[in-house]
Amino acid sequence: MIGLPSLRDLDHSPHGSAPLRIWLCVSPIDMRLGFDRLAELASAVTGEDSLSGRGGEACTHLFAFRLRGGDRLKLLYWDREGLALWYKRLEEGTFKLPKIEGDIKSVELRGSELAMMLDGIDLRSIKRVRRYRKA
Repeated sequence: MIGLPSLRDLDHSPHGSAPLRIWLCVSPIDMRLGFDRLAELASAVTGEDSLSGRGGEACTHLFAFRLRGGDRLKLLYWDREGLALWYKRLEEGTFKLPKIEGDIKSVELRGSELAMMLDGIDLRSIKRVRRYRKA
């Protein structure tokens, strides 16, 4: 039987690996920006180290940036030897971001939320119901 990952599995790092934090920079950017400028922007907007993961640090960050039109997304992260950039352009439709209230510059996403956003699910329409949590 094939074991499919649960949303909880997507939200937690595999055993023994560094925890992953995902930051969405709320303001749209110029998609012509490259590695260095995006790294500077990521640090300025989130207050987090865009080079996390370098030198065996305990946490890895992934930074998501979007174009004003919402049809393009760039993901920047530190990959063992240097910065890596992932870029996606939709041929139809837009990425639906989570509901963002106030004047914040960035929002932290769960792995499951990023997966849903990339798969075309509107995060503004997601309603989380209360669940039991052992104290």
